[in-house]
This record gives sequence, C-alpha cells and structure tokens, in this order.
Amino acid sequence: MMQTRNLLGEFLKSRREKLQPADVGVSGGYGRRRTPGLRREEVAEIANVSTTWYTWLEQGRDVAASREVMENIARALLLSPDEKLHVMRLAGFGDLPDWSAPAAVPPLEPGLQKIIDQLRYPAILVNRRTEIMAWNRQAPRLLYDFLEDPVMGRNMVWSIFMNPYLRERVLNWEEFAAYSAAILRAYHGQSKGDPWYEAFAQKLSEVSPEFRALWDSYDVREKQVQPFVLNHPDLGPLSFEINTFAHINGNEDLHCCVYSPLAGTGTEEKLDLDAQKNAVAGRPAAAFLSRYESINFRG
Repeated sequence: MMQTRNLLGEFLKSRREKLQPADVGVSGGYGRRRTPGLRREEVAEIANVSTTWYTWLEQGRDVAASREVMENIARALLLSPDEKLHVMRLAGFGDLPDWSAPAAVPPLEPGLQKIIDQLRYPAILVNRRTEIMAWNRQAPRLLYDFLEDPVMGRNMVWSIFMNPYLRERVLNWEEFAAYSAAILRAYHGQSKGDPWYEAFAQKLSEVSPEFRALWDSYDVREKQVQPFVLNHPDLGPLSFEINTFAHINGNEDLHCCVYSPLAGTGTEEKLDLDAQKNAVAGRPAAAFLSRYESINFRG
C-alpha cells in the first residue's frame, strides 16, 4: 500500500505544480514564489484540510483520507474526470485490480481469434502492459509490421516512440504519443506496485527524451476513442478512430482495439480496394495462436 501512496503523492504534487494561483482564485498572500505552481498550504486551504495533513499525503505517509476529503482535493486541483478517477483509485476508492504479480497469459479461445480474423478492419488484443497479444492479418499490414521485432515490436508504447516507421508515418504522432504515455501512466497507477512499469519506463526514458518528458508530466488518460492517422506507403493517408472494448470474456487484463475508418476521409474505400486486391480476409485463426505470449520485459 505504501508504494500506491507514493504514486498518489507524486501525482498530486505534479498536478499542484501545474496550477497557478489565478487558476483557483488565490491572491499572492504567501510571499515570493521560488517554485512553480500552487503551494501545499494553498491546496490545503481550498480543500479544507490542514497543511500538515496534506503535506503528509503528498509525502506518501500513512494518513487516513475519506472519499469526501479526496473529492475536495480533486476539486482544489481542478482535476479532469480521468485524473480524478486515477486519484480515487490510488486512494482506495474504486476498483484497483491486483496486478502486483507478473501478467498471466490465459489461453486464447479459438472463437475469439476467429472473431477478430473476420473483422474488415485492423484489430488487436492488447494487455495492460500495452503488449499486442493477438491480431488479425490487417493489423500488421495496415498499421505497422510489429512482427519484425517479436519482442519489443509488439509493445505499443515502445513502438510509437522507437519505431522509425511510426515516427515518420503517423501524421498525428505527437497527439498519439501523448495519449499512449498517459494510458501507460494510468495503468501504472492501477498496478499495485508491479515493478515492470518502472523498469519499462526507465528503459524507454533512457532512449527517448520525448517519452521521458511525457512520463514525467504525470498525465493520465482512460481508454477512449482516439484518432490515428497514418501515411501508408502503398495506400496513402489512412484515417482511423480506435475503439476499445474492455474486459474481453471477463478478462480485465485484455482489451480489443479496432481501427475503424474515419467517415469522410476515403479510408474505407481504400481498404475495400486493398482487401479485394490482396484477398486479406479469412486467414485461419490457427496461424496466430503461437503468437499469444507475454513479453517478459525485465529492464
């Protein structure tokens, strides 16, 4: 629980430092500011708690916090709905799965693979570590060839920052990179101290300044419809929206992401012509079963 409290304190501090007194209607009554953002005493005053208690909360000490108090703090820090959900989970008010153990790899039901094989559009199954666990044939052909690197190539966050093809071809790269890092940060907060996240973030931070800056911003996001625009080498610009279906067959670790063509962009027409030309649909499910294995990243 202590590590979860440290995550809570670190996140609250990051949000506090992003606010200015004018954002919350505070006049400069605490002397000259040497650090950015609100002071702890200002947050405490707005949230109607003592400065000492709030300081201890940020420091990760074992202090009792009611739901009402945490909601007051969320309001004081002007948290977004996703940020508030993140804070409430870390504070113990909400579903926080026990992800302290290494990711288990349940057997993939052939029927589930058959379903994604029959989809017209790129579809992948992703776990809580943003690893691609299963896919249909359209996914590596139309998105990027994650099978070239069977280990780190299947990690979506690693690839968006480190794969040169994606850096060059994703037309909304900055937006999608920020979204990806924020999703991983939210998963980290739900992980109950799974050391994989810190090891992964440290390794990626060492080789990607862009990821390091985004990770250190502590921004969090929940899964939502997300644009993905790719300049495909054969088909030209393709505009997708990613729709995510959670808790597949009761497995809270597994999500299905479907890349649906964005209406009015000509993407669907391009995909239809490409499917006819290359006979994409209908590849047997058995061809993919051997790929359903977790990436054992150890830093």
